[in-house]
Amino acid sequence: MKEAVFGKKEEGKEYKARYGAYIVISRREKKEVILVQAPNGAFFLPGGEIEKEETHAETIAREMLEELGFSVQIGAYLGEAKEYFYSSHRDTYFEHPGYFYVADQWEKIAEPTEKTNQLYWVTPDDAMLLLKRGSHRWAMQKWMKKNHL
Repeated sequence: MKEAVFGKKEEGKEYKARYGAYIVISRREKKEVILVQAPNGAFFLPGGEIEKEETHAETIAREMLEELGFSVQIGAYLGEAKEYFYSSHRDTYFEHPGYFYVADQWEKIAEPTEKTNQLYWVTPDDAMLLLKRGSHRWAMQKWMKKNHL
């Protein structure tokens, strides 16, 4: 399978590798997915950077508690997409492989430990318009196709 790549790797720039694991969480009865809005206003799928020796599942479990206060059961693997981008906040160029999954089940078990994000349940079509990163839109599109939306 051909790798999905987003953004443009600029010549002469040094890129830092930043691996991430993300998940699509839906409320099937309402045909909605949850997005995380960062303090800078950008929308993302729930998830984040893989720390130290974490597995994808460990990263998702940690990030779900931090961002959503959720416990999730990880289901299907949607795939990997690489994104090249510049973070003005960190003044760093990133090469960011993201690994995308679907939640089979989820449950709110606590309040999120991160208090700086906003959470929004939106339609998949709205998610496609709101998501900042091409790799996140790619994963959402794969999920929509899989669910015939």
